[in-house]
Order: sequence, then structure tokens, then C-alpha cells
Amino acid sequence: MIRSYFRYLFSAGNEHSLHSPFVFELYTRTIRPRSTTPDPAFAGIEAIRTKMKNSSEEIEVLDFGAGSRKGNTPRKKISTIAKNAQKPSKFARLLYRLIRRFEPKTLFDLGTSLGLTTLYESHAAPHAQITSFEGCPETARVAQENLSGRNNVQIVVGNLDETLTAALARTERLDFAFFDANHRYEPTLRYFEACLTRAHDESVFVFDDIHWSEEMEKAWTDIQAHPRVAVTIDLFFVGLVFFRQKQPRQHFVLRF
Repeated sequence: MIRSYFRYLFSAGNEHSLHSPFVFELYTRTIRPRSTTPDPAFAGIEAIRTKMKNSSEEIEVLDFGAGSRKGNTPRKKISTIAKNAQKPSKFARLLYRLIRRFEPKTLFDLGTSLGLTTLYESHAAPHAQITSFEGCPETARVAQENLSGRNNVQIVVGNLDETLTAALARTERLDFAFFDANHRYEPTLRYFEACLTRAHDESVFVFDDIHWSEEMEKAWTDIQAHPRVAVTIDLFFVGLVFFRQKQPRQHFVLRF
């Protein structure tokens, strides 16, 4: 990952390298805006994050994905999950801004974990229908507690190989999807292809940890090459995918 990061730093541009009006506006106003007004809800979400990081409670962890670089054990402290598995607030707030920008009505969150990122999504789109998928029942229980009162979020518990198919069968259009469930090549491509069946021209897909491993880098390369994909933006830790067929087909590597 370190070698990939140095490659990224060497090739990443900023707004001065952008000739696409769509990407320039997105980058300067949403990805790296000069100023933002924090949602009052942010303080409450970060208070929950602090509580999770300080929790001594242990839960039984069922992991269907590629696991963690910090080790895989059947039982983990909630504090360990909060420190290692949850996206930092910087990236959660990026998702928040993207969702506010594109105003999705249906949103899939593939990988609930403790629900902190899902909380940001929920506040960004309070009128959207958010379906969040979590494989581990105990982790989902904690997430449900953290998401208490957020009536626009449904947590679906179980193996994503099964639950995603069922959820897509009930969904006509998928406006936004965040992929953070299984950091391996084959499942990532399979979940992408499955969600693609409900995607449309204005859909936005966000992939987490696109440089996490060689498998994820290969998955990202293949996603970029898909004929339905028009524009991608590599921010190193996350990758953004757009299907806007009127846009020139372009791939960007940008600093975040």
C-alpha cells in the first residue's frame, strides 16, 4: 500500500489540471471545497465515535470479507473495531457532501460496521431510503443502537452474497452505493455488476480502499474499464464512479 500511495502522490492532480466542467465543479465544491458549514449532527456522531473507541465491550465477530490488517479473531473489542474498521470522519464527511450534492432517493451502504458512516449518510439524505448491509449479527446490533431514531435506515443482516440479491429484487433504481463490504477482487466485481443492474445515468458508486491490496487495485482497474462507466475519480482511499453517458470517458487521479 505504501508503494501505491507514493505512486498516487506522484500522479495526483488538483483543480488546475481539470478540463472537465463536471469534474471541476465536483472537485472544487464537493470533494475539496474551500469552506463548508458542518451539519449540527456531526458533533453527535463524533461523540458516538468517541464512545465506541472507549468501549471495553467485546462482541462475537462474524467476518465474510477479506478481514482486517490488524488481525482476525472471533471476539473483538468494540473499541478495536471503531479504531480499525470504521472510516475516519474525513471520508464520512466526503460521503455526506457527495450525497448532499447528488440527492439520492435510494442508497445502498454495503458494510454497516458500527453504523457511524451510515449515520453521516442518513443525515445527508434524511428523506432517502437507505439500505445498509452487515454480515455480523453482533456488529449489526451495535450499529442499530447507534442508529436509533434514524427511520430512513434499514439494516439487513446476513451474508451479502444472499442479502444483496434479495434487496436488488425489491429496488427499481439505485441512485447511490457505497461499497465497503468485502475487500477481495471477485466479490467486489460481483457486487458491482449486481448493483449495476439498477444503476442509471445519474447514479454514483463509491468504492472504499481501492488500493488496499493488489486484488482491490485490479478490481478498480476492471471497474474503470467497464463499458458503462464514463468517469472515475481516484482519491486513493476511495474511488468515485459515474455513469453519465454524455460525459467524455475519462479517469482522474486527484488529491484529497
